[in-house]
Amino acid sequence: MQKTVRYARGVVTAPHHLASQAGLSVLQEGGTAADAAVAVAATLAVVYPHMTGIGGDSFWLVSEPDGTIHAVHGCGGAAQAATLERYAGYDAIPTRGLLAANTVAGTISAWEAMLSASLLPLDRVLRDAIHHAQSGVPVTRSGADIVATKGTELAAQPGDWSAIYGEVRKGDLLYQPALARTLRTLAAEGLRSFYTGSVGAAIAADFAELGGLVTADDLAAHRAERPEPLHRRIDGARLYNSAPPTQGFASLMILALYDRITATAADGFDHVHRLVEATKSAFMIRDDVVGDPRYMPGYVNLQAMLDHNGWLEQRTSAIDLERALPWPRPASAGDTCWFAVADAEGRVVSAIQSVYFEFGSGVTLPRTGITWQNRGSSFRLAPDGWNALMPGRKPFHTLNPALAEFTDGRIMAYGTMGGEGQPQTQAAIFTRYAHHGVELQDAITRPRWLLGRTWGEASVTLKIEDRFPPPLIEQLRAAGHDVEVVGGFSQMMGHAGAIVLHPDGSYEGATDPRSDGAVAGW
Repeated sequence: MQKTVRYARGVVTAPHHLASQAGLSVLQEGGTAADAAVAVAATLAVVYPHMTGIGGDSFWLVSEPDGTIHAVHGCGGAAQAATLERYAGYDAIPTRGLLAANTVAGTISAWEAMLSASLLPLDRVLRDAIHHAQSGVPVTRSGADIVATKGTELAAQPGDWSAIYGEVRKGDLLYQPALARTLRTLAAEGLRSFYTGSVGAAIAADFAELGGLVTADDLAAHRAERPEPLHRRIDGARLYNSAPPTQGFASLMILALYDRITATAADGFDHVHRLVEATKSAFMIRDDVVGDPRYMPGYVNLQAMLDHNGWLEQRTSAIDLERALPWPRPASAGDTCWFAVADAEGRVVSAIQSVYFEFGSGVTLPRTGITWQNRGSSFRLAPDGWNALMPGRKPFHTLNPALAEFTDGRIMAYGTMGGEGQPQTQAAIFTRYAHHGVELQDAITRPRWLLGRTWGEASVTLKIEDRFPPPLIEQLRAAGHDVEVVGGFSQMMGHAGAIVLHPDGSYEGATDPRSDGAVAGW
């Protein structure tokens, strides 16, 4: 079993080892955790292009050395041309192609906000990403698997996806020269160039030539936002997560409910069953109200709900500690990259970015080499109501980075990729570590479960890795769970990670053996 690693001056964890190394090198050259986190994000956009990229969105939580917690949302809204009339004749928005590439990409705006106080030159922060895009990077097993399984549908999309990615195999060197040029231009002109400079002009020109929806005006209107994070106090800690349009509320609600029905030990029936049932309760609320906060029902105040002990008690009392609630609800997909950095000043960053499905919409813009997200394919083609499509509206996001402040002074950043699995894996890792005393790396390495679907899985069963003992699996089935056993260390369980800053100034880090990741520190 991997062991939790400990450092004295700073730590990085990411689902690809080259991204962790990029972040560490920035820390070693005097950069802050914010600088290093952007270096990680940029490198992931190159080395994990099936999971993330600069054509997607990102969300960030930061714990500053003075104890303040703040957030950055790089989340793009629907293009002005993304109207119901434009989708006339469709029952749903397609998940691939130009009609799926219907929102502005917000990730670069979040990098710009995170670097607002940086003392390092932008070309230094982006150095490793530019190098890997230009000089080539070995294709990972997960990337090669996605190309093999999804290549036909992706190659059919407009743009240059097939020319760049279509023939790659595991271990091949992947070259992305157009993306390297784009990153160099951003380093020279500044990140705002993505929206109002030469990069934005190239993006708009490509969309216009291909017949897409995103225009120069859509790009120029976009800005990153800084909403207040949601939070909830539980026994021994205060938890933080991202505000709408993300599902951060659900992640906090699961842990708030479990705090009231804590099991006696990790990974037995009581632990797994109670977290699964808390997940169902949280998802029902999430699916009814969470989305773009400008369009949520006026009576909904998510922070007030999290603060209301009576409301939480009502939700807790509805959980049957012995029997499973039937679960027919559909689930959300999503391929994502979570990562975290802590620096010597005591700053901790928890971040996540994504292009939604693997390679997003599949539309790779020829001039820039950017593969555009398909996050807007989650909009409903309806005139009103939850997540209904309208120009400028931000789509519901599964992305949600997490932070925890313990009463003993520890600060923990944790998260994962994996759509519906994100709140569930966060809950598994946090409760193992915080409630049940499981060592940090072990909390990630242990077998996991997932209610719903991710990585393109269509079923909404309770998927559980076969490394759990057979008697536990039978107990869950006997309690009414629709259990589907999957292989150990399954990719569908996500790529998780965690770091902990201790009061003595030391750092712990952990990474997921299901990923290509590493912990890097000094």
